[in-house]
This record gives sequence, structure tokens and C-alpha cells, in this order.
Amino acid sequence: MNFSQTQFLTSASALSECPADSEAEVAFAGRSNAGKSSAINSICSQSGLARTSKTPGRTQLINFFSIEPASYLVDLPGYGFAKVPLKVKNRWQKELEKYLSLRKPLVGLILLTDIRHPLKDNDLVMIDWAVKSSLPLHLLLTKSDKLKKGAAQNALLKVRTQTENFPNVTVQLFSSLKTRGIAEAREVITGWLTRL
Repeated sequence: MNFSQTQFLTSASALSECPADSEAEVAFAGRSNAGKSSAINSICSQSGLARTSKTPGRTQLINFFSIEPASYLVDLPGYGFAKVPLKVKNRWQKELEKYLSLRKPLVGLILLTDIRHPLKDNDLVMIDWAVKSSLPLHLLLTKSDKLKKGAAQNALLKVRTQTENFPNVTVQLFSSLKTRGIAEAREVITGWLTRL
């Protein structure tokens, strides 16, 4: 799968606006400051593919990136402390829930969580939902460059222990800044998208 050929296709504000031709999608979810856009850019070897910002919560739509015909990477609105009005935040959450519950081409979920503060309540809710939905989930412990090697490995082991009883949940270290863990993430995504 040629990740460097990935292109932005469209943004959807509602489930009805999602691409109709899709056969397989891998969605990226996480807190507003977890680094979803940076991860997509790193995985696709393109610095400006997904818009990044120092202000958490810039992703307010469901963004679709075409990786191959009928195969998409999907950047979901972040949850957490995005500086937006409550009414707007509630609308995102509703559309996010609809997408996760009703979107048939969804084949896997990449969940990003900051290695320094992993598995917050919202992350655990997302894991629980994926497990109950029998949807494979792969955790990226982002910003792993912020910890020394030993501390990062300890954090990885701790999260693996916390999730070892969940079927279809895998975990890895990831750093967009140092381009660490990209090959592993690509392998997981390729496996999901080509399983049809």
C-alpha cells in the first residue's frame, strides 16, 4: 500500500456526507491534543496532508483521505478540551457516535493517546466501545520521544497489561517528531484495509 500517494478527498459534517464509494476505512480517534493529524502526516510521509495546529480541537469535521480507490484514512474530531462552544462540541460528539456506530466500511480504529497521560476516561470508553463492537483497535502511545527509552518501555508494558484482556486491542510506541513506530502502524493499517 503506497501511503505517500494518499490524498485529501473531502470533509463531512454528517454521516450522510461521507464518501459513498468506500469499501474500507481506518479511523483515527483520540483527545484533541493527542496528535492525530501529525500521525496521519507521518504515516503518509506528507507534512501538510492533515492540518495540524497548536490549538487543540482544530479538526471539527470528519476528514477523508484516499489511500487507494475505495480505501480511506479518516481523521475524526478530537474529544477533550477543544476550545469551542458546548453546542458545537455536542454536535461533533453526536456525529462522531453516528459515524462509529453506523459506518459500515469502518474496519479498524487507531486510537492515539499521549504516552505521558495514557488511557484517560474517554480513551477507555472508546476501547470499550470497540471491544463490544468487535472492531480491531490499535493504540498509538504518541509523543514517545518525550520520555527516555526505559520510561517509554515501562509505559508501553503498563498499557499492554491494562489492555491484555481486551480482544483485538494492540499497542505500540509512536513519535511523529522522531518518526518512530511508523512501519509498525502502516503494517496494522495495511492489514485491516486489505483484509476484504
